[in-house]
Parts: sequence; structure tokens; C-alpha cells
Amino acid sequence: MKQQIERLRIERLGHRGDGIAETAEGPVYVPYSLPGETVEVERKGDRAEIVSIVEPSPDRVEPICPHFGTCGGCAVQHWREENYRAWKRDLAVTALAQAGVEAAVDDLIDAHGEGRRRAVLHAKRGGRKVLVVGFTGRRSHIVVPIDQCPIFAPPLDRALAIAWRLAEPLEPGGKPLDLHFTATDGGLDVDIRGSGPVEPDVAAALAAVAREERLARVTRHGELVAQLTEPFLKIGKATVVPPPGTFLQPTAAGEKALADLVLEAVGNARRIADLFSGIGTFALRLAENAQVLAVDSDEEAIAALNKAKGAPGLRPIETVTRDLFRSPLTAGELVPSKVVVLDPPRQGAEAQTKELAISGATRIVYVSCNPGTFARDARILVDNGWKSGRIVPVDQFRYSDHVELVGVFDR
Repeated sequence: MKQQIERLRIERLGHRGDGIAETAEGPVYVPYSLPGETVEVERKGDRAEIVSIVEPSPDRVEPICPHFGTCGGCAVQHWREENYRAWKRDLAVTALAQAGVEAAVDDLIDAHGEGRRRAVLHAKRGGRKVLVVGFTGRRSHIVVPIDQCPIFAPPLDRALAIAWRLAEPLEPGGKPLDLHFTATDGGLDVDIRGSGPVEPDVAAALAAVAREERLARVTRHGELVAQLTEPFLKIGKATVVPPPGTFLQPTAAGEKALADLVLEAVGNARRIADLFSGIGTFALRLAENAQVLAVDSDEEAIAALNKAKGAPGLRPIETVTRDLFRSPLTAGELVPSKVVVLDPPRQGAEAQTKELAISGATRIVYVSCNPGTFARDARILVDNGWKSGRIVPVDQFRYSDHVELVGVFDR
């Protein structure tokens, strides 16, 4: 079938990083295009792929990675930095406006630092049984092979080569392996998922790779395969050994930026509830000056926090394992804590926010990785008499369509 080529004018960039062209049939989304560009595309419904750029934007720049546009890991490497930063901040501004929340949004904080300290790589055997290691393509499950990633922090420089070595004896077939890499202060921590049970000879091969690459730990779905040393993280005055593949802020600079904003916002509070606490990214720092209630549904994360909370110089941390989506802390249970910090996953914390809205708390510090659900939950607070204070966007997912927010709400 002959390819149907259409010419489009790109009006703006959407919240996923795609250029948007307005047509008689509605908006058409064109990845890797920029506002003001005229492009020729092959269109499929409301999606299109660039065939050629007829009139490039003067703000188009050369991407820093040769794999940009194919691997799917980055959405916006091709835009001048000031335009990119303005768009990132506007993700928060637009989400709040759409939710009807009036709030001042600070300038974007660049928290990329040395780069990403955690990554999930995929491995699969493709045509002719050739092993492929890389990321999945944009809106695709196809594994795109890559040989470098310039947004990785230096400790992940060999992650691709190590992923290849670990995947080789596991013979990944139809379903790709997921290799979760985390750069810890004790060395690289790797959790392999999707492999099925590991036979003794394969486990020996993985252990050999761990020794040769000096990996701190290798696990399969959390089960220990090999360990040379403890993978640990320093969080304030405490030392935490994170569970395999656990959630961690993607950059060290990002964690510090978020923690600094949270600590500034809680001020001199003496009792603080930290909801969706994870391994204690905020709780362990807050406990240097306050008693803390830390709540999370992840039993292993809470166990790691319990081991770390005895560090010298910390005030008491009470931990609770609880699913705050299905069973949010009630207004009555929140009575002792006048200040609440919450850092939910991308789906936000709608049920918990409804309880917070009618609680006796006087300040809420909301850390979010999704402007849309942040704005939805902010609306719940505003409708219940809370006032929005400072909202700060933080960029630790450079070149992606993700942005973190730290918002303060008072009454």
C-alpha cells in the first residue's frame, strides 16, 4: 500500500512531549516535533510519525544521544533548554488551572545532578536468537538495543554491558527480562525479573558475573542469588539497606532537592506524619528534629526503615504497614500530627487527601510525581478550606515528560 503523506503545522507541545497539530478531525499528536514546525507525516488516526521536517523550529537543537527518537527513553532532547524548562514548569501550571486551583508556581529546579542512579533495562532474544538489551520503544513493547545512555549517573556506566552478561545465561525468550539497576553507596544492586526459577548452574554463572563486575548484590524477584557486600544508602544520619528493586528517587540530586524543600516546609514541627514513607527518604531526615509516624504498604520497605531508625541522633519513628489507598488514616488517627508529609505514587492520594482535608492537621506538604493527580488532590483540599502556598516543580527526569512537585497547604 502506498504511503499516505500529510503536511501538518505543529501548534504546541502536549503534556506527553508530543507536538500537537490541529486539524479538522481534531488534534494529531506527532512525537519528536516542535511548536512552529511544518512536518510531513504518515498519519494513523490521531497519531502520526514524522517522514520529514519541512520547516524546522529555530529552537531545535541536536539531541545529546544517538538513540534519541528510537529507544523511547526520552521525549524532549531536541528543544532548546529554556523552552524545555518553560514547558516542564507549565505542566504544573496547566494541571492546576484545569483543576481550578489558584496557586503560584516557582521556577523549575534542575535536579538532574550526575544523572539517573536507577534504571530498568530489558533483555530479549530477537531474530536469529540474537540477544538484545535496551529500553522499549515509545508506545511499544519492542526492545530497542542501545550501547550508551548519557543520562545515567557514572556508577551506571557499565549497566548495559552488565545487563547483557547477566541475561546471557538466562536465555530470555518470548517475554523480555527486566533488570532493575540501582546505584547504591555500597555498589550496584541488580534485581532480575521475568526469568522464572534459576537452576544451580545458571545461579553460578550469575554469581561469577557479580564477582567479576564487583556487584554488591544480585537477586531474582527479590530472592538472593549473589552478594559481595551490602548495598546501602546514607539518608541523613542513618544507613539504609534497600529491598531489591525498591522505589528510590531517580537522582541523588533530586532526592536532596525534595528533602530540602520538605524540611524547610515542616519548620519546627515536633510531631510529623510521613505517609507513603517508603524506606524513609523523608522520615529519617525528619526524625533528626521531630517524632515521626511513617506509614507505607510495602512491608519490606518498612522493615528496612525499622532497621535504620535506630541510628544515633534520631528521635522516635513509629512505623505502620498499611495500604493508604484502601485504608487511609482517618482524621481521628491523624490527631497527634499537625504537620503531614505525603509522597504517593503517580495515582496520587485521593482517599487519603479526603481524610486529611477534614483532619486536625494545620500544614500538609505534598510531594508528587504527577501534576494531574496532584492538582486533583489539591482541589479536594482547597474545597475544604485549605489554602495553597508555595508550589515548586523539580526536574530529576531530564528530557522526559515527568516532573516532580512539592506543594504546601495551610489552614
